[in-house]
Amino acid sequence: MSLPAHHMANEVFIESGVEAPSHSRPFYFESVSARRLFGWLDCPPAGYKAKVGIVVCNPFGYEAICSHRAARSLAESTAALGIPTLRFEYSGAGNSTDLAADEDQLAAWTEDISAAANELRRITGVEQICLIGFRLGAALAVLAARSNPGIDAVIAVAPVVSGRKYLRELRITRLAAMLGSESFDPPEEEVAVETLDNGSLEVSGFYLTGSTLASLPALDLLDRSRSLLRKLLVIDDASSPCSANWVDVAADGGTDTTYAKLPSVLAILTKAPQFAKTPTDLMETVARWLRAHFELPAQPDTTVSTQPRLPATLPESRLALSNPPTNSGLTEQAVFFGADACLFGIVTLPGVTERRRRAVVLLNAGADYHIGPNRMYVSLARRWARRGYTVLRMDFAGIGDSDTRPGRPCDEVFPPAALEDIREAITFLRSQYAIGDVTLVGLCSGAYHALRAAVANLAVSRVVLINPQNYFWKEGMTVNDMQLGELVRNPRLYRSRLFSIESWKRLVTGNIDVTYIMKVLGNRLFLGLESSGRELARRLRIRLPNDLGWDLRSVTTRGVRVIFVFARDEPGIQLLKIQAGSVVTRIGDRCRVHILDSGDHIFSKRGPRSRMEEVLDAELFAAVD
Repeated sequence: MSLPAHHMANEVFIESGVEAPSHSRPFYFESVSARRLFGWLDCPPAGYKAKVGIVVCNPFGYEAICSHRAARSLAESTAALGIPTLRFEYSGAGNSTDLAADEDQLAAWTEDISAAANELRRITGVEQICLIGFRLGAALAVLAARSNPGIDAVIAVAPVVSGRKYLRELRITRLAAMLGSESFDPPEEEVAVETLDNGSLEVSGFYLTGSTLASLPALDLLDRSRSLLRKLLVIDDASSPCSANWVDVAADGGTDTTYAKLPSVLAILTKAPQFAKTPTDLMETVARWLRAHFELPAQPDTTVSTQPRLPATLPESRLALSNPPTNSGLTEQAVFFGADACLFGIVTLPGVTERRRRAVVLLNAGADYHIGPNRMYVSLARRWARRGYTVLRMDFAGIGDSDTRPGRPCDEVFPPAALEDIREAITFLRSQYAIGDVTLVGLCSGAYHALRAAVANLAVSRVVLINPQNYFWKEGMTVNDMQLGELVRNPRLYRSRLFSIESWKRLVTGNIDVTYIMKVLGNRLFLGLESSGRELARRLRIRLPNDLGWDLRSVTTRGVRVIFVFARDEPGIQLLKIQAGSVVTRIGDRCRVHILDSGDHIFSKRGPRSRMEEVLDAELFAAVD
């Protein structure tokens, strides 16, 4: 199915000549209080007549980013069974509209789940609804099922059974991050409530409001006084099961209950997206339970086309955003583009009166999908659109919601075709929105790809590189390989421990890998000698392979501005000095370097992140406002 460009009414925006995926489609729908939610509908093959539909309920915060691939795979697998499946994002999360800073997220998200269930029933005509929830999303699914009689079943994956215990986990996670120790585990009475000035709690860059913190301790699935569920499947992590008591309580109360324990369930929720694996055992367990508890559609006639078919009544994929105090509305639009792979992104468009034709493309950080770390990219896109920029938050092929190229794995941090994907994005913006000025912005690996795009002479005006950790990459390397950033950082660490009694004790007892340390120090020495050699070669106008200084000089000579933004102590700072030498100083204002205090690699804390945003604003708007 090929749709014409600018086909906006009830369809996603699709670039001319691009075949849109027929099995799934993004769209926005309304929740309570006119909140707009973003979702994906995965449809079964044509010929299936489903009676049950599934709604996938996300976990909170970083767990939602980690489990994005698993949720997508699960939705596609249940759709293949003949079950239309909707995965969506809560208010104030993902691509959905924001929530007020004082709103109770538990109440709002429970309403959102119920709204999603009702929407799925409306657009597909299914008679029954089953919710699949992960962690906090599982607990919210239970709350929604208790309050909405139209919800027939819940599948709870590693559910949060006690809100009080979950809140303690979040506080410990926050304290451990502050202390730089994953093993920090103080007793409960020592876990202080550390909130921001508006009463909210920030965990890994995501927020729970003060109202949510007040209501979370009351969440208790073991409460026997609450209404029961009809059908329940609970899937625990085999190494740390936490739901057996709840399963017993539910079964004693008359709920049709099934309990399963699977290995590595928690890994789905905690491993960074680039390490995500298809949760095959989880999908098989869910499929068996669905077949046993619901009347699934029979296999369709194979002589008839079995291509998935989308409902004709699917809501539109545009989101109008108000912009107080001027009320000049922004619009967000889900888009597909690209010639040889179906690339996906969200475009945030400025008000209709905006005449300046300039755009920003936000590139994936690692394998995080297009909302970016801490949902940072959503905030930046809406922030910059209010100042006139058209902003595309894109997924590289194989990451997030873009399709994977044949023969390539999913979630590649350094995909070999990244430059082609960026080229497609620039072409799309220029052809569809008449953009004349394009800025690439990326964090970590996204910064690497932005720089490589500029070096490859793609049509960009500036590149903004946030905390890059390397500047050259060879296909075949993995993110587990010893990186140059490690060579820069660790020698200082080892020198600081030279005078530590504890370090000497570990050395004597054989608990320190001396060979590894010597390898790091040796490679670091070689890196310093190589840097001196490259500096000499530049002065003699001899171009050596993988010369960052030469690349920066070449890029800026063409008029492209290069902006580096680092959190202090990031290894990329020293790498820039070592690999570019004196070139950065000689280039002058065409290559600017900002170093910000107190930030971590993804600027997960509000204060440093706000300062980073101010620096980016100044660079983006200095030459155009």
